[in-house]
Amino acid sequence: MAAKKTTKKVVTKKAPVKSPTARKTTAKELVTKHPAPSIDAIARAAYLIYRRRIDQNLPGDDNTDWQEAITSLSGKS
Repeated sequence: MAAKKTTKKVVTKKAPVKSPTARKTTAKELVTKHPAPSIDAIARAAYLIYRRRIDQNLPGDDNTDWQEAITSLSGKS
C-alpha cells in the first residue's frame, strides 16, 4: 500500500483594509457618547463652587458659579 501525501495549507493573514465608507465622528454622535450634564448635577456643582467662594471670601455671583459648574462638568477648560 502506498503512503498518502499530506499537504499543509499555508494561511496568511491579510492586513485590515480601511473601508471606503470610513468617516469621522459627527457632532451628533459625540453628544450621544458624552451627554450634557443634568440640571441636578450642575446645581450641585454650582452650590459647591458657591460654598468654596463664600468660605474663601472670593468675589462672584450665582451666574458665574453656574457657568463654572457647567464648564467643569462638560470637561472644557
